[in-house]
Amino acid sequence: MSKKEKIKKNSKKDNSDLKWFITVFITTFILSIVFSYISTNAISALELFPALLILILTIFIGIIFDIIGVAVTVANEEELHAKASKKIQGAKTSIKLIRNSAKVANICADVIGDICGVLSGSIAALITIKITEKFGVAFNLQFIISAIVASLTVGGKAIGKGIAQRNSTKIVHTVGMIVGKTTFQEK
Repeated sequence: MSKKEKIKKNSKKDNSDLKWFITVFITTFILSIVFSYISTNAISALELFPALLILILTIFIGIIFDIIGVAVTVANEEELHAKASKKIQGAKTSIKLIRNSAKVANICADVIGDICGVLSGSIAALITIKITEKFGVAFNLQFIISAIVASLTVGGKAIGKGIAQRNSTKIVHTVGMIVGKTTFQEK
Protein backbone atom coordinates (compact mmCIF):
# COMPACT_ATOMS: atom_id res chain seq x y z
CA MET A 1 0.00 0.00 0.00
CA SER A 2 1.43 3.37 -0.99
CA LYS A 3 1.87 6.27 1.38
CA LYS A 4 -0.98 8.20 -0.31
CA GLU A 5 -3.34 5.25 0.06
CA LYS A 6 -2.46 4.92 3.77
CA ILE A 7 -3.06 8.63 4.35
CA LYS A 8 -6.38 8.45 2.50
CA LYS A 9 -7.44 5.37 4.50
CA ASN A 10 -6.48 7.04 7.81
CA SER A 11 -8.32 10.21 6.78
CA LYS A 12 -11.51 8.22 6.10
CA LYS A 13 -11.13 6.46 9.46
CA ASP A 14 -10.63 9.79 11.24
CA ASN A 15 -13.75 11.21 9.55
CA SER A 16 -15.71 8.10 10.49
CA ASP A 17 -14.54 8.37 14.10
CA LEU A 18 -15.46 12.05 14.20
CA LYS A 19 -18.91 11.35 12.77
CA TRP A 20 -19.41 8.59 15.33
CA PHE A 21 -18.32 10.92 18.16
CA ILE A 22 -20.74 13.63 17.00
CA THR A 23 -23.57 11.11 16.65
CA VAL A 24 -22.98 9.65 20.11
CA PHE A 25 -22.54 13.10 21.68
CA ILE A 26 -25.78 14.47 20.25
CA THR A 27 -27.75 11.29 20.95
CA THR A 28 -26.51 11.12 24.54
CA PHE A 29 -27.18 14.81 25.10
CA ILE A 30 -30.75 14.60 23.82
CA LEU A 31 -31.55 11.33 25.61
CA SER A 32 -30.10 12.67 28.87
CA ILE A 33 -32.22 15.80 28.71
CA VAL A 34 -35.39 13.90 27.83
CA PHE A 35 -34.96 11.14 30.42
CA SER A 36 -33.80 13.52 33.15
CA TYR A 37 -36.75 15.83 32.54
CA ILE A 38 -39.26 12.99 32.46
CA SER A 39 -37.83 11.16 35.45
CA THR A 40 -37.44 14.28 37.58
CA ASN A 41 -41.00 15.38 36.92
CA ALA A 42 -42.43 11.88 37.16
CA ILE A 43 -40.57 10.96 40.35
CA SER A 44 -41.50 14.23 42.01
CA ALA A 45 -45.17 13.40 41.52
CA LEU A 46 -44.93 9.80 42.75
CA GLU A 47 -45.19 8.32 46.20
CA LEU A 48 -42.12 6.74 47.78
CA PHE A 49 -42.73 3.08 46.84
CA PRO A 50 -43.30 3.64 43.09
CA ALA A 51 -40.28 5.97 43.04
CA LEU A 52 -38.17 3.19 44.60
CA LEU A 53 -39.43 0.73 41.98
CA ILE A 54 -38.42 3.12 39.19
CA LEU A 55 -35.00 3.53 40.80
CA ILE A 56 -34.51 -0.25 40.91
CA LEU A 57 -35.73 -0.56 37.31
CA THR A 58 -33.29 2.15 36.18
CA ILE A 59 -30.38 0.38 37.89
CA PHE A 60 -31.48 -2.94 36.36
CA ILE A 61 -31.69 -1.45 32.85
CA GLY A 62 -28.16 -0.06 33.22
CA ILE A 63 -26.89 -3.49 34.28
CA ILE A 64 -28.69 -5.31 31.44
CA PHE A 65 -27.29 -2.97 28.80
CA ASP A 66 -23.81 -3.30 30.31
CA ILE A 67 -24.17 -7.08 29.98
CA ILE A 68 -25.14 -6.69 26.32
CA GLY A 69 -22.18 -4.36 25.73
CA VAL A 70 -19.73 -6.89 27.17
CA ALA A 71 -21.37 -9.88 25.47
CA VAL A 72 -21.19 -8.36 22.01
CA THR A 73 -17.45 -7.81 22.36
CA VAL A 74 -16.64 -11.41 23.34
CA ALA A 75 -19.30 -13.43 21.48
CA ASN A 76 -18.29 -16.18 19.06
CA GLU A 77 -19.23 -15.13 15.54
CA GLU A 78 -18.59 -18.62 14.13
CA GLU A 79 -21.40 -20.15 16.19
CA LEU A 80 -23.76 -17.57 14.78
CA HIS A 81 -22.63 -18.29 11.21
CA ALA A 82 -23.70 -21.89 11.76
CA LYS A 83 -27.09 -20.68 13.00
CA ALA A 84 -27.40 -18.24 10.09
CA SER A 85 -26.71 -21.02 7.59
CA LYS A 86 -29.61 -22.92 9.16
CA LYS A 87 -31.72 -19.75 8.84
CA ILE A 88 -32.26 -19.52 12.59
CA GLN A 89 -34.03 -16.28 13.43
CA GLY A 90 -31.81 -13.50 14.75
CA ALA A 91 -28.51 -15.05 13.65
CA LYS A 92 -27.80 -12.62 10.80
CA THR A 93 -28.60 -9.63 12.98
CA SER A 94 -26.39 -11.08 15.72
CA ILE A 95 -23.48 -11.30 13.30
CA LYS A 96 -24.01 -7.64 12.37
CA LEU A 97 -23.98 -6.74 16.07
CA ILE A 98 -20.68 -8.56 16.60
CA ARG A 99 -19.12 -6.99 13.52
CA ASN A 100 -20.07 -3.59 14.92
CA SER A 101 -19.20 -4.55 18.49
CA ALA A 102 -17.32 -1.35 19.32
CA LYS A 103 -20.30 0.81 18.42
CA VAL A 104 -22.85 -1.55 19.95
CA ALA A 105 -20.85 -1.76 23.19
CA ASN A 106 -20.48 2.02 23.21
CA ILE A 107 -24.23 2.54 22.84
CA CYS A 108 -25.20 -0.17 25.33
CA ALA A 109 -22.59 0.18 28.05
CA ASP A 110 -21.69 3.83 27.73
CA VAL A 111 -24.67 5.76 26.35
CA ILE A 112 -27.52 3.80 27.92
CA GLY A 113 -25.53 2.53 30.91
CA ASP A 114 -24.17 5.96 31.81
CA ILE A 115 -27.53 7.66 31.32
CA CYS A 116 -29.05 5.09 33.68
CA GLY A 117 -26.26 5.85 36.17
CA VAL A 118 -26.95 9.58 36.07
CA LEU A 119 -30.70 9.01 36.27
CA SER A 120 -30.37 6.66 39.23
CA GLY A 121 -28.36 9.35 41.03
CA SER A 122 -31.03 11.96 40.32
CA ILE A 123 -33.83 9.61 41.33
CA ALA A 124 -31.93 8.70 44.52
CA ALA A 125 -31.67 12.40 45.39
CA LEU A 126 -35.41 12.87 44.88
CA ILE A 127 -36.15 9.77 46.96
CA THR A 128 -33.93 11.13 49.72
CA ILE A 129 -35.99 14.32 49.75
CA LYS A 130 -39.22 12.28 49.88
CA ILE A 131 -37.95 10.16 52.80
CA THR A 132 -36.68 13.21 54.67
CA GLU A 133 -39.99 15.04 54.24
CA LYS A 134 -42.18 12.01 54.98
CA PHE A 135 -40.32 10.69 58.03
CA GLY A 136 -38.58 13.86 59.25
CA VAL A 137 -35.13 12.28 59.11
CA ALA A 138 -32.61 14.60 60.77
CA PHE A 139 -29.32 13.23 59.41
CA ASN A 140 -28.08 13.51 55.82
CA LEU A 141 -29.56 10.40 54.22
CA GLN A 142 -28.24 11.29 50.75
CA PHE A 143 -24.82 9.74 51.42
CA ILE A 144 -26.31 6.40 52.45
CA ILE A 145 -28.78 6.22 49.58
CA SER A 146 -26.12 7.27 47.04
CA ALA A 147 -23.77 4.60 48.41
CA ILE A 148 -26.49 1.94 48.17
CA VAL A 149 -27.31 2.94 44.57
CA ALA A 150 -23.62 2.96 43.59
CA SER A 151 -23.04 -0.42 45.27
CA LEU A 152 -26.05 -2.01 43.56
CA THR A 153 -24.97 -0.60 40.18
CA VAL A 154 -21.30 -1.55 40.41
CA GLY A 155 -22.01 -4.91 42.06
CA GLY A 156 -24.69 -5.73 39.51
CA LYS A 157 -22.39 -4.83 36.64
CA ALA A 158 -19.59 -6.92 38.15
CA ILE A 159 -21.85 -9.97 38.29
CA GLY A 160 -23.21 -9.10 34.85
CA LYS A 161 -19.77 -9.06 33.25
CA GLY A 162 -19.20 -12.66 34.32
CA ILE A 163 -22.62 -13.66 33.02
CA ALA A 164 -21.89 -11.86 29.74
CA GLN A 165 -18.57 -13.62 29.27
CA ARG A 166 -19.95 -17.08 30.03
CA ASN A 167 -23.09 -16.66 27.91
CA SER A 168 -22.02 -14.11 25.30
CA THR A 169 -23.19 -15.92 22.19
CA LYS A 170 -26.60 -16.74 23.71
CA ILE A 171 -27.02 -13.14 24.88
CA VAL A 172 -26.05 -11.67 21.50
CA HIS A 173 -28.33 -14.12 19.71
CA THR A 174 -31.24 -13.16 21.98
CA VAL A 175 -30.54 -9.47 21.34
CA GLY A 176 -30.24 -10.24 17.62
CA MET A 177 -33.68 -11.88 17.64
CA ILE A 178 -35.21 -8.89 19.43
CA VAL A 179 -33.51 -6.35 17.16
CA GLY A 180 -34.42 -8.43 14.10
CA LYS A 181 -38.09 -8.52 15.12
CA THR A 182 -38.30 -4.83 15.99
CA THR A 183 -36.47 -3.59 12.90
CA PHE A 184 -37.83 -6.16 10.44
CA GLN A 185 -34.32 -6.99 9.26
CA GLU A 186 -34.82 -10.75 9.16
CA LYS A 187 -37.65 -12.93 8.05
